[in-house]
Amino acid sequence: MKKNTLVEMKKPEAEFQDILTEVLRKGAQDAIQHAIEAEFEGFMSFFKNVKDQQGRRMIVKNGTAPEREISTPIGPIEVTVPRSKDRRKIPKEKKTRFSSSLLPPYLKRTRQLDELLPLLYLKGLSTGDFGEALEVLLGPKARGVSAATIVRLKEKWIAEMKDWQARDLKDKDYVYFWADGIYFQVRMEESKACVLVILGVLADGTKELVAISDGYRESEQSWSEVLLDLKQRGLEKPPRLAVGDGALGFWNALATVFGEAKVQRCWVHKTANILNKLPKSLHDKAKYYLQQIWMAETKVEALKAFDYFVELYKAKYPKAVQCLLKDKDDLLAFYDFPAEHWVHIRTTNPIESIFATVRLRTHKTKNCLKRDNMLSMVFKLTQSAQKRWRRINGHGLLGEVITGVKFVDGVKKRREAA
Repeated sequence: MKKNTLVEMKKPEAEFQDILTEVLRKGAQDAIQHAIEAEFEGFMSFFKNVKDQQGRRMIVKNGTAPEREISTPIGPIEVTVPRSKDRRKIPKEKKTRFSSSLLPPYLKRTRQLDELLPLLYLKGLSTGDFGEALEVLLGPKARGVSAATIVRLKEKWIAEMKDWQARDLKDKDYVYFWADGIYFQVRMEESKACVLVILGVLADGTKELVAISDGYRESEQSWSEVLLDLKQRGLEKPPRLAVGDGALGFWNALATVFGEAKVQRCWVHKTANILNKLPKSLHDKAKYYLQQIWMAETKVEALKAFDYFVELYKAKYPKAVQCLLKDKDDLLAFYDFPAEHWVHIRTTNPIESIFATVRLRTHKTKNCLKRDNMLSMVFKLTQSAQKRWRRINGHGLLGEVITGVKFVDGVKKRREAA
């Protein structure tokens, strides 16, 4: 009788746990699905002005990919990712398509503990709350994660970062550089801290984190220290092309340390700078005309679109036109490199996409990072993300870029007959 009573007493608890698990699973599924859809809406909005002569959009939604199942400690979660279609009559490798940064094609299971910890810390979770939070997210494998464990892990991350920052670079040869300054709010400080980041591409097309440093805004002195440190540790060969925004500090430092590197200004940053000098009512049209420049098939076509923009706005909006004119050559440098690489080197998106999640998390949290922990957190997140980075398109052409083969409008220049 007592045995049966005990069995009956256990059933409601088990049923409650099953119901709670299902609620958590459904909530996680909805949250992920909504985030992916919001990401897709942003993608479509960016290309909304890419149209044909009849005014029809060239980048359109094309249904959804087959439903995918992601394994988590609270059970499988089914999600679908929207698909886009590029209807422009251009080579396949130049077409644009949507790829979710939140749910890459290869992701089959939730992040491991070594990646989840810095994510939670960046989110603002206090050290003492890690044990309970991780047990809910990861199950029994997270038991025993105490506040002391987290403190030791943070010390370990800082030590790993310092070792990485001192690594030998003698055997490295980076073909492309992307450089940017990422700002984060730091606890007990009014101004935002700036993390200087350089991402590079090796000869086999592999993307790799080159440098990460705590800088004073994006000054020439801060960037010089970063670049000179790379050179001192053995990086003698300059990148063939460096991509960045309008921060003069980086360009001045680059000219001093790696003067042979060519320069490509980021079109996303330049577009934003120009639009800031135009009334909002003109933003959509102006953005479209700017896209006609950097999406042109040849440099001649790009220059025609460039001149058209200048003529259209120079009378009423000279500041916007001057903003475009002052970087004319640097904005069109990509035409001297393989067309397969254009999608990668016209903007600093490789860095922006990597740090979008990090920036979002630090922006939303009320419990801001301390300066001494900020770098190690960003380092660990980037280190984890690097395992999933794919090689750039047309990586087989990087060897020709290294050896100095000339490209005209993205196509290898044929040798003239003797």
